[in-house]
Amino acid sequence: MGKPKFSGDFKRDAVHQIAVRWCAVREVSERSGVSIYSLYKWMKLYTKAASQASSVDHEAEIGGLKHELARMTEERDI
Repeated sequence: MGKPKFSGDFKRDAVHQIAVRWCAVREVSERSGVSIYSLYKWMKLYTKAASQASSVDHEAEIGGLKHELARMTEERDI
């Protein structure tokens, strides 16, 4: 029997149940038919992706704030 294919939405939903709704990994595993190993692997994958995206968002926000500060400082000095 081949490996089942799960969509990205399915994986994110399973991780969301564990990380946000605080459902037990074993409970989600039994309900969804996914191995505990796979759930932990997905959690690691999506947590890493979320932290990288968050880091990029923070860098963009900091860059925008620095630009705004430079503009305000220039206006003040005029």
